[in-house]
Amino acid sequence: MVDLSDPVTDAAIIIPLLIVAWAILSSARRVRPTERGLVERFGKYRRFVQGGLTFLFPFVDHMIKVNITERMTPVEPQEIITKDKVFLRTDAVIFYKIRPDEDSVKASEYNVANFNAQIDTLARTVLRDIIGGMDMVDANTSRGQINAKLLEQLEELTNSWGIHITRAEIKDIIPPGDLVASMEEVLKADNVRQANEKKAIAVRVLAEGEANAAVATADGQKKSQILMAEGEKQAEILVAEGQAKATELTQTALNQYFVDNARAFKELEVTQAALQNNTKFIVPEGKSLTLIMDERKNLSDTITPVAATQPANDPQKKTMGSK
Repeated sequence: MVDLSDPVTDAAIIIPLLIVAWAILSSARRVRPTERGLVERFGKYRRFVQGGLTFLFPFVDHMIKVNITERMTPVEPQEIITKDKVFLRTDAVIFYKIRPDEDSVKASEYNVANFNAQIDTLARTVLRDIIGGMDMVDANTSRGQINAKLLEQLEELTNSWGIHITRAEIKDIIPPGDLVASMEEVLKADNVRQANEKKAIAVRVLAEGEANAAVATADGQKKSQILMAEGEKQAEILVAEGQAKATELTQTALNQYFVDNARAFKELEVTQAALQNNTKFIVPEGKSLTLIMDERKNLSDTITPVAATQPANDPQKKTMGSK
């Protein structure tokens, strides 16, 4: 029977128990979901560990944790000479992650020493090859094409490392300062030229509009005058036709109803026209007023009106007032 009151005995029991507990606790390892583990025993690969809790043999096993989340590594800026002999300063960033399967995790740990530095070197080399075969303008306007080529070649070169290149992005493509100044001057001159061309077009359009407006105004005035002239002409024709019709009707009536009295009617009409406004005419004796008016009309000579009465002792003339 064990005597628990003996200190030596107690130590002999407690110490082994403590050693066992320490060994169990020290052998426990926790692997996060974003990690994978590689267990080595005496420096040799032993097994692959997923996320969770695992136990190792103390002093025998060693576990390497590998991060499988996406990471970014910058590409050191460099100057690249283009196909048209222009130096462009370029830099980029590469996004990558280690594939989560066992072979890829092992390859990332055992096939490459420092993949961050090696990705940077590979990216710089690939960029020199891509941009070196392009003109400066093409390189500056074809970033999407450059990114696609860079991603494709890096993916192919790093495939044996267990790495997946997710994205490759060109950050900056900077031409030399003097070239930038020259391009700005060219762009400014081109903008001024385009502005002058647009101004000239606007002036021409305005002039054409004013000319068209003047032509339209003149054409409208011309048509208006033609219409007025035609209206006056039609009015004169209608008045003349009316007068002719009235004369015709009067003549017809005289011929039909006043055949014997036509000359008397004419004398009466002429006398009435002559005596309007108390106008006085000197008529030679023996001539009728109608004959005098007809002669006046034919010769276009106006018979001079007399303001005062004639002497009574002239036997050759009579006034209509005395009649």
